[in-house]
Amino acid sequence: MAQDRKVPARQAPRTQWLAGSGLTLIVGLLSACGGAGGSVTSTPATSAPAASSPSPTTTATPSPTPTASATPTPTPSASPSLTPTPTPTPTSTPTPTPTPTPTPTPTPTATATPTPTITPTPAANFQTAEYTRSTGPSFHGAITGWAAGASGKGVTIGFVDSGIDTSNPEFAGRISSASADLAGNRGLTNTDDNHGNNVALTAAAARDGNGIMGMAWNATVLMFRADAPGSCTASTGCSFDDTLIATGIDRAVSNGAKVINLSLGGSAPSPQVIAAVTRAAGAGVVIVVAAGNDAAANPDAFASALRTAGNGNVIIAGSVNDQSAISSFSNKAGTEANNYLAALGENVCCTYQNGIIKVTVQNGQQFIEVSSGTSFAAPQIAGAVALLRQAFPNLTATQVVDLLLKTARDAGASGTDTTFGRGIMDVAAAFAPQGATTVAGTTTLLPIGSTTAVTSPAMGDATQTGAGLTTMVLDSYGRAYRADLGARLVGAQAQQKLYAALAARTDTIDTGTDRLAMAFTVDATGRATQLPWQGQLRLSRADADVAKVLAGRVVARLSGRTTLGIAYGQGAAGITAQVAGHDQPAFLIAGAPGEDTGFAASGQAAMVLHRRLGAWGLSFSAERGDAQNAAPGRLENDPSLRAARAPTMRMALGVDRQVIGIDTALIASWLAEDTTVLGGRFNPALGVRGADSLLLDARLGFRPAPGWRVGLAWRQGFTAVRGGGLTTHGALASNAWAVDLLREDALVAGDTLGLRVAQPLRVTSGGLALNLPTSWSYATLTPGYTIQLLDLAPRGHEIDAELAWHAPLWGGAATSALYWRRQPGNVATAPDDKGVAVRWNGRF
Repeated sequence: MAQDRKVPARQAPRTQWLAGSGLTLIVGLLSACGGAGGSVTSTPATSAPAASSPSPTTTATPSPTPTASATPTPTPSASPSLTPTPTPTPTSTPTPTPTPTPTPTPTPTATATPTPTITPTPAANFQTAEYTRSTGPSFHGAITGWAAGASGKGVTIGFVDSGIDTSNPEFAGRISSASADLAGNRGLTNTDDNHGNNVALTAAAARDGNGIMGMAWNATVLMFRADAPGSCTASTGCSFDDTLIATGIDRAVSNGAKVINLSLGGSAPSPQVIAAVTRAAGAGVVIVVAAGNDAAANPDAFASALRTAGNGNVIIAGSVNDQSAISSFSNKAGTEANNYLAALGENVCCTYQNGIIKVTVQNGQQFIEVSSGTSFAAPQIAGAVALLRQAFPNLTATQVVDLLLKTARDAGASGTDTTFGRGIMDVAAAFAPQGATTVAGTTTLLPIGSTTAVTSPAMGDATQTGAGLTTMVLDSYGRAYRADLGARLVGAQAQQKLYAALAARTDTIDTGTDRLAMAFTVDATGRATQLPWQGQLRLSRADADVAKVLAGRVVARLSGRTTLGIAYGQGAAGITAQVAGHDQPAFLIAGAPGEDTGFAASGQAAMVLHRRLGAWGLSFSAERGDAQNAAPGRLENDPSLRAARAPTMRMALGVDRQVIGIDTALIASWLAEDTTVLGGRFNPALGVRGADSLLLDARLGFRPAPGWRVGLAWRQGFTAVRGGGLTTHGALASNAWAVDLLREDALVAGDTLGLRVAQPLRVTSGGLALNLPTSWSYATLTPGYTIQLLDLAPRGHEIDAELAWHAPLWGGAATSALYWRRQPGNVATAPDDKGVAVRWNGRF
């Protein structure tokens, strides 16, 4: 048999906001809700709730400056704590002096935003006095959903309650024509009761610059008035018949409601109500039901039964205050902890009269009435459901419920507990991506916030050209988000070349004959091998005859025309010049083009075979190593880009000739990188599988006068990216050059004084062509694609100049250098790097 549910007898207003003298104060409690669901009792004709249920009566005495704002949720996008401005008073009363609204704290830019089936709006646009008065949205971080474009537009919220004020401007144009009085022809407006109106305001009051705004301020309101005729005038309050409640649920479903709010409660519902809830759940509708206001350990029987019938589509709403404490009157989670969600239900602004916020006068002071009860926690949640169902139309009702419960802000005991259940609703967290994110239309993982790419020094500040590089990703709920790949490009860290050259103490071991020469650099501290960009000091032709150079080399003359060179800890360029008999001046900072691949390398090993053919020389070389990460300190959370090894291999074929004192060489080499592109690292989601580069080197050296030498060198590179997945193709052009002037025996016998002006390897043009999903259709669950270019040519242009002096000293070798680097690392905004260096190497 149908049960008759009643609203308990009303109590005098006890919670109000003082409006006047420029202040807004909370000083008491208005009980507009019943002992069960917030406005309706659990059994027919129940009496007023006991004093322990709602908050006790409090005398309305003004207090000092209030704290009327909600406690911000701890998520980055939660709204800031703001001091509310006074609510407007009717024209018949003096208008209070407004409290100045503080400058809003900007909402941080989210890493990803929902896909634009809706239009995003800057968060700051919502930081208004109307927003400040709206205690629920600010407390729950709704501004994150609003900024993403969600307002509830197009989503219908069904209410089964005591009616709605159809003349209230907060609902103008948004009350569904299917709304009805289920008990007769009285109309929707209930002149004897404002509970239903206040509940609807909490969920859906308009964003119109006046009064308050609801959680889903643009949603359609579908109200089914179900109070028994004449019952709301009784001292025991409005009565509701279970038959009408069931009818209201069914009609809300048939008229397209995506969520139904039931701020009702009490004893176990009739089979009719249970069946209606089961049908609603089967139709994909979320139901939010109040937990009850009996201060009980468990939600009331009405809520528990609906949860059981709802098949995962029901949320039970408990109440907290603005300090995130469970309300004294609220039923706790108890046995329903897994489906219990707390929301602000205490001191919720505000009651309306004649279309504006109601203001009363007591003892010459103006007060604004606010409401408390789990009845007003429920519509906070129902409004959040509407926001999610608009923003993410792919979500099922069960997914929406799961999402809100899973993203709740933990309160009370850690995890799910018997007081707060799953926690306090956090709209900002619910709008954030959940679980693993994948590139839309693929199964390729692309974690939100992961680094897109780490450039190499050859690419310099190319990261600044990636603006607008966006793609779509899907979270574990299949929700589409726009990820800004351009914002996650990391530039190479500044190369501390001088520190690398001087930080480690080294000793040199060398020996040799006319057929075999060996030289090794011993790192006395064990640190040198950990320092990138450690320049190689190479000496003049006379010193090279006995291989007196840094790093490990073995040069063996296999025959009168054939020489074999092996090097460890360095590339093939230096040893190639040595076996060809070409001078290689010693510089600490300014490198030679032939040894510059645009990135630092470690673990190098090289082999060179040189054959003399008359006046010509033919050389073949091979080297291998690992490209070092150019920004390791910025990638602690990106293991995919911090791979321990990034193997590279280079093979070269060259010819050289000495004619009338002029050394010439032409070398063509192939550089293969397994995972990098000229040392740059890319997120695996982009599909970059390494690169192949053709490097063409030209070298010329001549002696214009005894003791003088001029050297010229040029490297031109052409790189083809091994693409796949999102990378359709990629190509880069690069170059490097150097001009040397060397004076032998400049200051003392056996010394060299050299000047080098050089440009390290620099990408001059090109990048990656990426076929990125840039839109997502929830109707077809398919992405739309756009070709976008990731330009890897830097704006900066490094030029190095170094004056170096090298001489034998104290049984070792001394080097001093004066250097200057313009726009180091090919970063246009980088300050010049200049300094003086002095170094001495011993030998044994």
